[in-house]
This record gives sequence, structure tokens and C-alpha cells, in this order.
Amino acid sequence: MGKALPRLPLDARLDITYRCNNRCRHCWLWLPPDAPEATAELSFDELRRIIDEARRMGCQAWGISGGEPMLRPDFGDILDYISRRALRYRLNTNGTLITPALAQLLTRPGNKMVALYGATAQVHDDVTRNPGSFEAMLRGCAYLKEAGAAFVVQIVPMRANYHQYDEMVALAASLSPEYRVGAPWLWLSANQSPARNREIAEQRLDPATVLSLDPPDPSAGLLHAARCGTGDECFSCGAAPGDDRLFAACIEGRRDFHIDPYGQMSFCCFVKDPALRYDLRKGTFEEAWEHFIPSLKDAVRGGPEYQAGCGSCELRADCRVCPVYAYLEHDRYSAKVDYLCDVAQEVRRYKQEWRKTHLRYYRIAGITIQLTADFEINDSTYQDKFAKFRVDGPGDDTVALNLVAAVPTRADLQLGKQVYRRTPWDIYRQGQSWVYLVVATDDADAEPEIAAVFNADHTEATVYTRADVIARGDLGSLTTFTSDQVWLAQLLADREGCYMHSSGIIMDGKGLLFVGHSEAGKSTMLKILGGQGELLCDDRVIVRRGPDGFRIHGSWSHGELPDVSPNSAPLRAILYLDKAPTNELIPIESRKERFSTALNYVVRPMVTADWWDKILTLTDRMAAEVPAYRLRFDKSGAVADLLKTL
Repeated sequence: MGKALPRLPLDARLDITYRCNNRCRHCWLWLPPDAPEATAELSFDELRRIIDEARRMGCQAWGISGGEPMLRPDFGDILDYISRRALRYRLNTNGTLITPALAQLLTRPGNKMVALYGATAQVHDDVTRNPGSFEAMLRGCAYLKEAGAAFVVQIVPMRANYHQYDEMVALAASLSPEYRVGAPWLWLSANQSPARNREIAEQRLDPATVLSLDPPDPSAGLLHAARCGTGDECFSCGAAPGDDRLFAACIEGRRDFHIDPYGQMSFCCFVKDPALRYDLRKGTFEEAWEHFIPSLKDAVRGGPEYQAGCGSCELRADCRVCPVYAYLEHDRYSAKVDYLCDVAQEVRRYKQEWRKTHLRYYRIAGITIQLTADFEINDSTYQDKFAKFRVDGPGDDTVALNLVAAVPTRADLQLGKQVYRRTPWDIYRQGQSWVYLVVATDDADAEPEIAAVFNADHTEATVYTRADVIARGDLGSLTTFTSDQVWLAQLLADREGCYMHSSGIIMDGKGLLFVGHSEAGKSTMLKILGGQGELLCDDRVIVRRGPDGFRIHGSWSHGELPDVSPNSAPLRAILYLDKAPTNELIPIESRKERFSTALNYVVRPMVTADWWDKILTLTDRMAAEVPAYRLRFDKSGAVADLLKTL
């Protein structure tokens, strides 16, 4: 066997100094600029060696933070070296030490975040405990703007400045087109000073305020939970239920690493335990990444304290706790953090309320659609027909549809390669995703009225629709497209299914499919047979092959008759309609004719070679397994007796 390929990290964080010219109340480790520890920091030559070793291992991005990284006299050299050897970088700074020369260097592509601690000098400088830091930060932002270096203002909320929150937002917006809210809750100091930690804890915002600043995404993890069968008990961080290896899952899925100013490397910036850090001055980056960090998966066990606390807590899926936070809080990885317990309670309440008004499940042809929206869904949002297809929760085959009441521009979407253009559809391939635009005109540059982004197999979708369309309600499709067939036909092909131009009915437990294009008599046939069976749909019926053969399924894509049903039945016969003065069943004996005829009536979405191959295979099996007839009928109703002979 050949040598296993290395695990290539995609991102890295490098703390190049813990020294800080802000004695911020939120800093979890602070050293004055002239601290003796500064002499122990990695030299520029040592940093270059580590950066080169990581680059050879596949590291393509670096995050630079501190403390305040610009306190190092050689910061410009470090940034220059990193930015020339990485695809991207991320910098966190308080902005007070930015000079015109550094601002020019920071025009290189990367994500720059400048911290904001208040809307006025009095509040900002009170938080930083550095008089003049507010004016210095504003000056640094001005240098960045003058140089043309884009940056993000990061608002850092706490009790000392929250009364100015709205003003901080306004100031941030005036400084940069982009701003964000930093972590709305504070972790404790790594130096574990009781006095320092009391001071930090006093600055923590109440849980309700934390949620208002950083609301969770209640839809995150829902689809994964549905597919793996864990319900709400699906965890992305920490040990799985019954497993007290606290860092095993984190290390297994991690694609980044952290290096502190002294060359100590680990898998997380919050890990301060020397036993969990590797000294790069005494070894190589490859040894740290390939061997040392993976060896830590079993190094920390939660034990009885963890199993009785966080390990068995019903709020785990809603909690932001991590063993490293517990260590900072209590010097024990297995301990719970009461403050985060309170936040988790608030998150649970938030999610429960959200699910009542922003989450629905619908099932069609065995496929469950998990629908989430950034607006409230009520009884008037969709037409009444969808109520018949609504179910209480996920099923064996669940896909996700997320609706957003806003439409991005073409530039926002980064469209990719155009693969189809015929008004109103404009379809692109973007990496492993599909982008569908609904455009009302033939103008190639017209902005979309609806935009949808699907993953490679169309099992996950985000659809952007104008807010005024949503507000009107009475929507006739879940996607807000003219018809959901555009999407569902793609899913069905992967599941041995398709839509057919047809109506369908269940009679005596058997499914009859009446096939024909417009005006062929699909609705007329169901009117004739009304009361003699269960109507599935009068215009689009789904045919799907399963373990027991072909079945027909109702859909909500009806024509003249509003009667629809979510039910299904074994497909007894395919009947091609022909209005005539007599009633007659004419068997189609030729398999080749059954194949070619059925293929003419398959509803076709955006056709790819893969989709077409699947439909050809499905249609061939249908021709081999399902009897087909030409059905001549008049309007006398006598055709009902004829069909009973089947």
C-alpha cells in the first residue's frame, strides 16, 4: 500500500503577539508592549520557516491576530511574507497602529477586521483603558480608506458599551460598507486570574440580548438530523452521546490549526494546556499536523462530571459550550458553564418559536420537503391544495428548500457557466451547484425576478423571491416558481421517477394513468370517473418505480380540476387518450412503441445528459413492466365499465 495522503489544512490562525496596546476588558490574555515575554516570541526567521513548512503541507490561508499584531516592529515583513505565499489572509486589529505604509500593504486581498468598542471616545477608551485609542482607531480607518484597502468594522458588544449599540452600528456603517457584530458573549481569561475573570463576567450581556445580537440559524443541522435519524440530538461539536473523548470529533473534522507567539501549535486557539500543544522550535510542522494533533483525540476524557452534566444535557444541541470554554471558566474541561446554560435555554425557546412559524414539511411521491423561510409562513402563504401534502416531520428521504424574501443581483450570485437560456429560464453551473434565474425578458443582462441555488443533486435549495410576491400569498408552488416540476423532476430522476402529462385515479386499489397533452381529455376522463375512485391529479401525475414495481402518485400540479391527493397506488395500466364516438381499449403490443410513446409524455425540466440517461432507463423499464393501451372514449360515461375490465 502507498503512503496515506496528508490531511491538508485549509486555514490557519497565527497569534503573532499577545501584547496589546488596549488593556481591553474582554482580553483573555494581555501583556504590556514591553513585557519580558516578548523576547520569547518567534523570530521572523522562525516564522518564515513555519510558514514555508505549512505551505508545503497545503496550507493556503492564514489568520493573524493577537493581542495586537501590529505591535511587532516587523509586522509589515510578516504580513508581506504571508500574503505572498497564501491565497488569502485574515487580520484582526484594533486599528490604532495602522500607518499609511501599512495601509498600502493591506490593499492586498484579504479580510481585515478593525475592532470598535464604543461610539464615542469616552466609552471606547474606557473599554480599552487606553486614552486616545478611539481617535487612533478612526485615524487607522481613514488611512485604510485613503489607500483603498477594504476592511470590516467589528463591533464588540458588552455591558460597558451596549447602551451605545445603535450609535456603534451607525458609526461602523459610516466607516466601512461592511460591518459585523463580534462574539456577543465573553469567555474568561486564560491566565485564570479570579479578579480579572470577575471583571470579564460582569461585562457579559444577558442571554436574551446575546440572542438578539447573534440569533442562531434554527434551520442549521435540521436536514442532517433528519437524514441521520437523530432528530434534534445532532451535535457538531464535542463528544457524541456516550463518548467522553471531548476533542475527538473536533480534531477529526478540523481543517485548521493554531500557532501561538512562542511557537506552540495545537488544534484550537483556546487550548492553553502545555500537554496539548506542540513546540515547533523542537520539531517540524509536519510532525505536529500529521502525528501530534491526531494523537490528542483520546487525550482528554470527560469522565463522570461530563457524563452527568454536559454529556447528558437535553440542551446540548442548542448550547455553545465547548470543553475549552469550560477550561477557561473552571480549569476543568468537563465542567459546565452556567452562563452558557442560560444562553442555551434562550436558544431553545427561540428555536421552538421559530419552528412554529418558519418551518413546514410536505411529502410528495415519497420525498419529504423540509421547507424553511426567513419570513413567517401562515395559512394564506400557500394555496389550500398544499395542506393535503403537509406532514409533521422528516421522512426516510428528506430534501431541503429554504426561501428568502429578497432577490440578489447577478453580480452577487457569481453565476458561473451558462448551460441553458430560454425565457424565462437562465441556468448556470457554478462549481458543484446549479443557479436558476427566472428572467422576464430576453435581455441577457436583465436582473432576475427569482433566483435559486441548488446543490449538485438538487437535494438542497435556496430560493430568493421578491418580498412583495411573498406578501401577496396564495402561492401555487413551494419554490415560488411557476411550477415545482422544474425542481422535483430532477429529484425524481435520481429516484426512478418522473412527471408525466397525465391524470390519474385509484380504482379498486389500482392506479390508472390517463396520458395526453393539452385538450386530450385528461380532466374530462376524471370528471367521467368522479365518484368511482380517488382522483390523484388531472394534469401532472408522478410515476415512480419501487421494490414492488411501478406506482403512480398524486401531485399538486393540477389543471382544470382542483382535486388532488398525496396518495399512491400500483400502476395497473397506462392509457393514451383519444376522443372518439366509441369506447374501445386497444392494447399496445410492441415494447418499442410503448417505450417511444411514453417518452413523448415525460415532463422535461432542464435536461442534462445524466438526467436523460436515467429517464431513458426508467421509460424502458416502464415499457417492459406496465401494460399500455390506446383508449378511445366518448362522453357517455360508458368508458367506466370498460375500464373495470382491466
